[in-house]
Amino acid sequence: MFKTIANPANCEVRSVIRFLNAKNVKPVEIQHQLVEIYGENVMTDGMVRKWVRQFNDGRTNVHDEAWSGRPSVVNDGLVAKMNEKIRENSQFTIRMLCDAFPQISKTVLHEIVTNHLNYLKLCSRWVPKMLTDVHKTKELGSALTFLTRYSEEDNQFLNKIVTSDETWVCHVTPESKQ
Repeated sequence: MFKTIANPANCEVRSVIRFLNAKNVKPVEIQHQLVEIYGENVMTDGMVRKWVRQFNDGRTNVHDEAWSGRPSVVNDGLVAKMNEKIRENSQFTIRMLCDAFPQISKTVLHEIVTNHLNYLKLCSRWVPKMLTDVHKTKELGSALTFLTRYSEEDNQFLNKIVTSDETWVCHVTPESKQ
């Protein structure tokens, strides 16, 4: 797997280094001018010298090159296993997932929960960000049941409906921590 870092600010700084180097400005002076323009934390003197060397060696590209990163531990099987574990307990925590998957870091677990499974934390509970196909099918089934009962019982059925907002609510009320 190859990754590239596209940071426009870094490319801009390197463009300035390349320009000043082409005008035969010494690396120390380039560093001083960069600090004047971009501030103290722009780039170290050693990095400026490294880029000047690369430009002197014939490099013309100011963008980062592709680099081989660490392979991702996230795969479809792991995501499916985590989804099963989460379905067992809707009041899960990342720490609980760490106990269930000790070989995976908290950061990666959090990434899977939020980015791959699309959960977000709401009132100390993790809930799906968007309805899944299963949820949509259940809602469609409920709507068809309501229509059938309405056609059989007429307006009397409408008096038995309690309305609320469109928040998705679990049928099972989990135990509270109190």
